[in-house]
Amino acid sequence: MNSKTLGYILKRVLLSILTVWVVITITFFVMHAVPGGPFLSEKAISEKAQAALEAKYGLDKPLHIQYFTYLKDIVTKFDFGPSLKQRGRNVIDIIKDGMRVSAKLGVIAAAIALVVGVVLGSVAALRRNKIIDKVIMVVTTAFVSMPSFIMGSFLLLLFAVKLRLLPANGASSGGLILPIITLSLSPMAYITRLTRSSMLDVLGQDYIRTAKAKGVPSRKIIFGHALKNSLIPVITYFGPMLAYIVTGSLVVEQIFAVPGIGRAFVNCITSRDYPLLMGTTIVLATLIVVMNLVSDILYKVVDPRINLE
Repeated sequence: MNSKTLGYILKRVLLSILTVWVVITITFFVMHAVPGGPFLSEKAISEKAQAALEAKYGLDKPLHIQYFTYLKDIVTKFDFGPSLKQRGRNVIDIIKDGMRVSAKLGVIAAAIALVVGVVLGSVAALRRNKIIDKVIMVVTTAFVSMPSFIMGSFLLLLFAVKLRLLPANGASSGGLILPIITLSLSPMAYITRLTRSSMLDVLGQDYIRTAKAKGVPSRKIIFGHALKNSLIPVITYFGPMLAYIVTGSLVVEQIFAVPGIGRAFVNCITSRDYPLLMGTTIVLATLIVVMNLVSDILYKVVDPRINLE
């Protein structure tokens, strides 16, 4: 690894840290600018009791002191403070519990989307304008166009209500099957179309024609040259896609009652649990930033000819 590559990685890491700090700052001040307060929903709460609660959670201090205290706790202890609604629990513990489910859901869905998408895209490119190519394109176009909440509701109605083959509750045994399928279909369809387009472009390059003219076996041309080089756009998409699946599973987790980070995020919005809302937003945004950083660095791994600048 040369100095230019190391310099690029260092610059991207510093930029990622700056981005996370901006997210923390914006999230903190926006949450505190929202009208109302986290204790307004409490029944028959007096002004004295509300003042006591604010003092307990440090909400009575000046805003800039709250900000620097919050920032210091995140940097030094990765602590987002206690939850205002789930009494006795820290925000980081709630996020960890939710992420165990959401990460499992997202990683499996992303792996399925990647493998199936690359295979179908390669088949479609190698059988261009044939029946199988047209069928794959029609199906993937439908999956890309259909929102996840529509697909999730359809699968729930078909397999859980009508056929009764799979459970509707995501917390039960086998309950993650339908959410995984729902989350994987749209990314799988996009990867299929991306792989097909990229592979068709690679198959038309001069070095592929030269390899064919030299009598290089078709299998080596496809797997050794065409497929490898056509995966660069897929890598560009896969890193943010993985983060999107984990962070974008809010609606899907609500539909299937999956006890993940998405469901906790929705619940903390409705209950005005500000520390949990801020902590969840920061963690999910950091995940997206990190996955973008990883995908940028992987460019060089897949294709050493790429100059990172």
